[in-house]
Amino acid sequence: MLGFGKKKPNEAGEEHRYYLLPGMGRSNRRRHKLIFLWSIIGGIAGSVLIGVAIWLINR
Repeated sequence: MLGFGKKKPNEAGEEHRYYLLPGMGRSNRRRHKLIFLWSIIGGIAGSVLIGVAIWLINR
């Protein structure tokens, strides 16, 4: 009984559709880039503060 299973979606005549969800458009790339940049800056600043605190404790 090989070959009598379910057909793949492409063989059934359905075409592939691409949908954009809210927040996936071109205009949101700038906002996501800005959030990423501030996340990196915040992570570096937090690491420096923790490092200084540990250094002051161990001095």
